[in-house]
Amino acid sequence: MAKKTKKIETPIDQRETFVSIQKSFADSDLSVGEKLKTLYVLQQADTAIDKILQLRGELPMEVENLENEIADLKAKAVRVQELIEEYTRSINENKINITECNDQIEKYKSQLDKVANSREFDSLNKEIENVDLLRQIAEKNIAETKERIFDKKNELEIVKEKIAVRNDDLKAKKEELSTIVESTAKEEEALRADRDACAAKIDARTMSAYEHIRQSSNNQLAVVSVFNGDSCGGCFNSIPPQRLIDIASNRKMIICEYCGRILVNPDFE
Repeated sequence: MAKKTKKIETPIDQRETFVSIQKSFADSDLSVGEKLKTLYVLQQADTAIDKILQLRGELPMEVENLENEIADLKAKAVRVQELIEEYTRSINENKINITECNDQIEKYKSQLDKVANSREFDSLNKEIENVDLLRQIAEKNIAETKERIFDKKNELEIVKEKIAVRNDDLKAKKEELSTIVESTAKEEEALRADRDACAAKIDARTMSAYEHIRQSSNNQLAVVSVFNGDSCGGCFNSIPPQRLIDIASNRKMIICEYCGRILVNPDFE
């Protein structure tokens, strides 16, 4: 008994077009006519979905951009607040240093009355000068840090005001988008169900070519009917008479020689 030869499936190339699958197009559970009709209905569903998405326009992207901007502003506010807290800790540390310096100066001054010679007197005065210099540095640091805190608090207020404004913008954009989505939700759901039903009937290779053509064309059309009796509905170039006969027969996959789209019988409409 002869062994059945297993058909080797060629891997799907995401760059495939209808031209490259033309020979295998009829190799399907569907007849060529049914397959063409299914592809046309699929295209109609996708076109209607595209129109709904166009109605939403740039709103989804604007909402996302606003959300990202608000997140960045909030992160900036956290960083500024952390700097203010760090500066506050620095001021407290310098205040402690000043207190310690004052204590040391008082201690050295009390020792001046008990010195036995000028050498010890000069040494204590030198220590007092050094500690006083440290105290002045700490006082200067406090003054400069207070200025930084003032600047950062102003910056924080500006950031908070921006966050409030962007939150208002985001709320308005979300409400606008929600209104559009709600008004088209049922229609979109029905269209996507139709699309999924059609896509389930089409083999993976044809679907891959269909998606590739759609993505590479400006009007997102991969399957078009004959326009005005003798022209491609995608690029509007003239179709030879014999090809018009083949299109009308629904027995062959006819591809526009100019734009690479599938041409189908206008009766499908």
